Amino acid sequence: MSFKICTIGCAAIADSVHGPSYVKYKSNYPDTILRACCDIDEARSKIFQKKFGFERCYTDYVEMLEIEKPDAVCVISPDILTSEITIKVLNLGFPLILEKPPGRNREETLRMVEVAHNSGLANQVAFNRRFVPLVRELKKILETNFTCKQIHNIRYDFFRVGRKDSDFSATAIHGIDTVRFLADSDYEYVRFYYQQLPHIGENVVNIHMYCVFKSGAAAQLNFRPVAGVIIERAVVNCYNHSFFLNIPIWGAMDSPGRLIHLESNNLKLDVTGRTITDGDRMFEESGFYAENECFFNDVRAGRKPVNDIKSSLQSVEVADCIRQRIPEYYA
Repeated sequence: MSFKICTIGCAAIADSVHGPSYVKYKSNYPDTILRACCDIDEARSKIFQKKFGFERCYTDYVEMLEIEKPDAVCVISPDILTSEITIKVLNLGFPLILEKPPGRNREETLRMVEVAHNSGLANQVAFNRRFVPLVRELKKILETNFTCKQIHNIRYDFFRVGRKDSDFSATAIHGIDTVRFLADSDYEYVRFYYQQLPHIGENVVNIHMYCVFKSGAAAQLNFRPVAGVIIERAVVNCYNHSFFLNIPIWGAMDSPGRLIHLESNNLKLDVTGRTITDGDRMFEESGFYAENECFFNDVRAGRKPVNDIKSSLQSVEVADCIRQRIPEYYA
């Protein structure tokens, strides 16, 4: 049987990483049909259709879904629209993968969780860092050799260049979720420190998070949106073990990435994203292909995706603290 995919949203993120992922998926799974794409900008929808080989394009996603009846839907919309579109798609009866953040706050996300639960449909939040090959390798090593209670602390540095966004939380949620993923535990307590930078721009701020997890691990997260380099780097410490992870982001400085493991000051592992890889293109090394493949294959197999909307709730809550400049979070 064929597997029909429709996508909603054809702007920059869709064009740069999701579109190429669909093309690769179709190449790897020849029964896949890229049925239709949709964007309110008709010209953009037509360009996306032609570039990635979709059969048809639309400007009304409800019309598209009612006509095409796909097996899976991809929602790649601005965060202010994601909740509304997601709820509509689920109510129409279609499994979906949606870009982060699923909702902008707890209340919005809980409404999505309720609709998803009542629908019984497969749903996945596209936290691509969880699918970066080097992140997956570190997660596998941690799960194989340590319990979450044996992880002592995690440091995560998240730097960008020239990001003067009035609300950086929709990007910062990537770091918040990745640390949660590596710790294999929920946050128990977070203290936030906001370093205001009014001389650079209104609402521009460096964000520092000091965290305690329910497992007992501690973490420090540092978000610097107007630094001199684009990087995401993690350090994980257990007893006599340290891991250094440079995550390949957008083909920036650390691409293709690197993972180092030391035990008692002896080198145990030193690999790059050229060794542990899904491919050497940016959308592959940054986890975008793998997250889409995982969701599509879960739908095909009738499995419930692990990274569903419900599992993302705490990441949304912590990110919303940043949006509101809240100083403390308690689980």
